[in-house]
Formats: sequence, structure tokens, C-alpha cells
Amino acid sequence: QVQLVESGGGLVQAGGSLRLSCAASGRTFSSYAMGWFRQAPGKDREFVAHIGRSTYYADSVKGRFTISRDNTKNTVYLQMNSLKPEDTAVYYCAAAPGSSVRYPRAEREYDYWGQGTQVTVSS
Repeated sequence: QVQLVESGGGLVQAGGSLRLSCAASGRTFSSYAMGWFRQAPGKDREFVAHIGRSTYYADSVKGRFTISRDNTKNTVYLQMNSLKPEDTAVYYCAAAPGSSVRYPRAEREYDYWGQGTQVTVSS
């Protein structure tokens, strides 16, 4: 069992930056691949970034967002730069068993989810 708690969300102006954190419980954090997803109002949840043996990004955030992890702190991060109003959403972190997943962009690969943190980007 893995419990995930996101933090770091908030209100920021367009062009600004935020860093989201996701703290995980358990001793086997390093054996999980981690992902970030987001859900904007009225839209389906969508993939943002993944870190396992490789990193993957949604095209909409590539070059602006960076996913990283610190296994000594059981934490995964999402550094978000050059934020746009369309980045406004609830951001969720998720954990997938194993260091490598077949479909890192697919929600079904992830067994554990956090409660989400709100990011609002004003224009």
C-alpha cells in the first residue's frame, strides 16, 4: 500500500512558476514509477509527466515542466515554469508498481493516487 500526498499548488500569474511535491509513504518508493496527471474543470483527467526508467511528458508541457524524484525523501516533484492559464487544473500524482511501465501515459497503469492539489494560473 502506498499513500500519496501532494502539495505546492496555488495561484500564480501567467509566466510564473510553481513546484509541486508528492510525498509517498512506504519503504519501497524507489520500486514505483511515478506520474503526474491533471484535471481541468469540465475536462477528463489527462497525463502530464512520468518518471521511471525514462521520463515522458505530454506535448503541452514539454520544455516547460520537469519531473524529478528524490528516493531518499520518498518524494516526486513537478517543476512547472512558464505557466499558462490553460495549465489551471487539479494536479494528481500517481504510483505504478515497477520501475518500468508499458503505457506510462495511461491511468490504468497506476494503482495509487493522491488527493490532488489545485493550480490556478491567472492571465
